[in-house]
Amino acid sequence: MKKKITRMKLGEFKGKDLTDWKRVDALTDEDIAEAIRNDPDTFELDRKWLKNAVVWRPAQDKEPVTVRLDSDMLTWFRKQGRGYQTRINAILRSYYEAHHKA
Repeated sequence: MKKKITRMKLGEFKGKDLTDWKRVDALTDEDIAEAIRNDPDTFELDRKWLKNAVVWRPAQDKEPVTVRLDSDMLTWFRKQGRGYQTRINAILRSYYEAHHKA
């Protein structure tokens, strides 16, 4: 079964807001902390996790080039959607960073 997806711009939604803002405003810090502890998708950011975290830098000046890539690789990246060239650049940058530090 396909779900209908409707795209809207900010401020276009005219429906009823389903958020119970009075209940949200009544939450204490302790209530929020308990909800976080009970959330299975939440985890503590320890030093090990932070050591492997990736810091994305703002885009630097880019230069148009011609690169010859394997067609299956290029097809795969294009199937990922918009921004595939940026993703290719990010992968190349990661490779560069890993080898530049060595």
